[in-house]
Amino acid sequence: MEWKLLSSTLFFPVQIIFYIVKACVCRLFPNKRKDLREEVVLITGGGRGIGRHLAREFAVQGAKKVILWGRTERCLKETCEEISQAGTECHYFLCDVGNREEVYQQAKLVREKVGDVTILVNNAAVVHGKSLMNSDDDALLKSQNINTLGQFWTTKAFLPRMLELQHGHVVCINSILSLSSIPGAIDYCSSKASSFAFMESLTLGLLDCPGVGCTTVLPFHTNTEMFQGMRVRFPRLFPPLRPEFVAQRTVDAVRTNTAFIYLPWTMRALIMLKSFMPQYALEEIHKFTGSYSCMNTFKGRT
Repeated sequence: MEWKLLSSTLFFPVQIIFYIVKACVCRLFPNKRKDLREEVVLITGGGRGIGRHLAREFAVQGAKKVILWGRTERCLKETCEEISQAGTECHYFLCDVGNREEVYQQAKLVREKVGDVTILVNNAAVVHGKSLMNSDDDALLKSQNINTLGQFWTTKAFLPRMLELQHGHVVCINSILSLSSIPGAIDYCSSKASSFAFMESLTLGLLDCPGVGCTTVLPFHTNTEMFQGMRVRFPRLFPPLRPEFVAQRTVDAVRTNTAFIYLPWTMRALIMLKSFMPQYALEEIHKFTGSYSCMNTFKGRT
């Protein structure tokens, strides 16, 4: 037993080096991408913003069916008609993911009317955009219910069937703010941090589940009405991402079974800086880049 433990301990660094080299090779020579022609994709918050672009991209990439969930019927209907006219079967359902019973009820309806969901995209989110002391309690609860708990309910609703089929994918459109918070968005940052922890735990928990994977997308500020008015100090150096770019990279990450994706990739440097720089230095970086005050001009959609 001791020899077995010793040998596994000695072999461990070799394994780590092997997987690092393998990851580098895979970046240079990507694996064959997953075929989406038999996939049924459900996108929460699918009526507008990144959700609408995700629906378009999954359809373009050949998804068999696209299902949209959201709270605003007008937006859902517009997106659904657009996807249908482009030649992909599309359905929409009114659903507030922050309402557990509604999620379970609508999930059952989806299975009965459309079929089994094989790719779940948790995209729905809200932002209150105020400091803690200026935030309404109900608004804070709304952010937690939709941004965090909504993922629990949707994943619990659809993951069991994916595990049965040994085929499926759970996607989370998160935010780099889950790892590097800013003032003035305490509801959003804290709920997205919880969401990230949820996905990190779920990804590890599914390692021994063949055919079922996870992807967490961590984009920088994206140019949608949700964060309208948010301003950074150097917009040319740190331009907001286009939602269609986020959608394209997300679908590609699903097709290559990539677990975590930072957009742009330079956001990895920010996370590395946080691991060793003193707090005073980080505070000066926030002030210099304008992230310390970027929410002062916020007037986005909640």
